[in-house]
Amino acid sequence: MRIIEVVPYDINWPTMFKHESHLIQHALGNNCLTVHHIGSTSVPGLSAKPVIDILPVVRNILEVDKATKAMELLGYEVKGEYGIAFRRYFHKNKNVRTHHVHVYEEGDPEIDRYLKFRDWMRSNKDDAKRYANLKEELAAKFPQDILKYCNGKDAFVASIDAKDGFDGWRMVQALTDREWKAVRDFRKRYFFKSNADPFAQVFEHKDHIHFVFYKNSNIIGYTHLQLWPENRAALRIIVIDEHYRNCGFGSQFLNLCERWLCHQGYKILLIQSSPAAYQFYLDHGYIKMPFNDPDGYETDPRDIEIGKFLDDTKFYR
Repeated sequence: MRIIEVVPYDINWPTMFKHESHLIQHALGNNCLTVHHIGSTSVPGLSAKPVIDILPVVRNILEVDKATKAMELLGYEVKGEYGIAFRRYFHKNKNVRTHHVHVYEEGDPEIDRYLKFRDWMRSNKDDAKRYANLKEELAAKFPQDILKYCNGKDAFVASIDAKDGFDGWRMVQALTDREWKAVRDFRKRYFFKSNADPFAQVFEHKDHIHFVFYKNSNIIGYTHLQLWPENRAALRIIVIDEHYRNCGFGSQFLNLCERWLCHQGYKILLIQSSPAAYQFYLDHGYIKMPFNDPDGYETDPRDIEIGKFLDDTKFYR
């Protein structure tokens, strides 16, 4: 069990980043455009866990998968996306972590989010002090529970996202208490108001993926994807909060889900559409297609079975 420890700022952290960034840039090759120092160790004077967070920016995120051997030779463990869509995550030294690497493709809004948070902490000493105090309290309270430690920081981080100028989207698998609360609220409010939720028992099943969709610091959407054999997937639920509708977010979220599935090797996305949503899906290239649910869940007889082939090259940059 790793012990969570927050220590005073170490003047050697920038040098440690610079040394490691050169190694990572070489491992990622010509695909790597630049490397940023992020996280608390990038903020002079800020107490932090003694782990250097590094953000390489690449031309093509899928090409990073071809560099995993080179990263392993540097001592990194390959973790894949690790809950954040379109990221590649690595950490160094399993028991005593020294470096975390978060790789993103150029243009991904997460890059701007990390940099704006870092720059805000560098220029707003009061917030930096509050952040340091919070982390020290959480480390003392949850020295062996990284999830509770992260949950404890979530509201503070969201408050900085709300005021540091970040205005992008995020698509992440539900992890924090706030995200899981949003998942349950979306499901109850828009789908299962008076009936039992038929999928509540599979929230932790590896083939059921629950993404929340952020705009800035606000969770404005949710989707439930189910992964099936033979490169098929089902869109069980997709919803945008009613206060953010008719702004293009539904189309954006659906497109991101399709792109994510394509990146995972899935070829067909199937939907049992309500009559009210049918035209929306037709406008996005869906056609009538047998659903063929291997689980045999009961559905509304009014639903229309549709699907889409996901072999479009637009998903591979």
